[in-house]
Amino acid sequence: MSHMSQEKKTAGESAASVSKKTGRNMPQAVATGAVLVVIILACILIRIDAFAFLIAVFMVLGLWELRVDFATADLHIPVVELWICSCITLIASFYASDHVAVMSAGVLATSLVVTIASSFPHRLGGRLSRAVTAKQVAAGGPVQGIQTPEGLPGAGGRGNSFANVGVSLLTTVYIVLLACLIVLPTTFGGHPAAHAFMVIFLPALGDIGGLFFGSWFGRHKISPKISPAKSLEGLFGSMLCSLIGSLVIFACTYPMASWGSIWWVAVLMGLMVGITGIFGDLSASMIKRDLGIKDMGHLLKGHGGVLDRVDSILMSAPFVTLLLLATGL
Repeated sequence: MSHMSQEKKTAGESAASVSKKTGRNMPQAVATGAVLVVIILACILIRIDAFAFLIAVFMVLGLWELRVDFATADLHIPVVELWICSCITLIASFYASDHVAVMSAGVLATSLVVTIASSFPHRLGGRLSRAVTAKQVAAGGPVQGIQTPEGLPGAGGRGNSFANVGVSLLTTVYIVLLACLIVLPTTFGGHPAAHAFMVIFLPALGDIGGLFFGSWFGRHKISPKISPAKSLEGLFGSMLCSLIGSLVIFACTYPMASWGSIWWVAVLMGLMVGITGIFGDLSASMIKRDLGIKDMGHLLKGHGGVLDRVDSILMSAPFVTLLLLATGL
């Protein structure tokens, strides 16, 4: 019994050590990641339409997270209008015969709608007010002035309309456009499942490689002011894992007879996603640093919010899509 207790204690200390190095609750992160992988795989392999609707669900959750995050800094985005326009845009572009044209029209229409909607006065509702308060407490105190739903600029006043329009348009590009580009590769090339794997799992593998290489070997920081945890060693690990994943996906998708002409696409894809994924993380970290928050949300145990999990996927999506289109794959 004593020996078993000692083993459990040692295992617990090891888990705590890994969690400390990575800055995450690793048991929770692994469990959450496993559940997400199962859900995504099921949607991709059973019916690709389900994958498109799953991305729409993640988009809705991500928009709510940004609504709360921006509200902590007295910034307003019209989340209901964004929910409606973004879901219509994503689903319509998936089913339309001219996917790119419908996506472009939807994003432009969304931009117009949110520009108008974000110019109107707004008021914090009870649920949003509680979410903002919880976010401020988690960040160590009030962030730029919003503490209660009454008597504050963001609670009932017009606020800075230009700033509201700016962050609403940023949200349209960051969430709506990039989410559509996650789904777009499944509509061409004849390999929807493989393309979905490239868009979703290559950045995820890059995150894993960057996390462990950075936590164990990281010495040379990329941008300490934005994200102290990001290092050149982590970037190398991200590129390595993405490259391996890319080679595996291509090997399982395309016949060996064609590898003489497409091998470089697999290599470029892996290296490119490893780089863009890191910069997706840095971009999200820049937003969080400007807002004074630690995580975008709290929906995913061990990962923070939905946007904390998909920031590298969002940033990589346009590059993966363009590469596949340019090479005809």
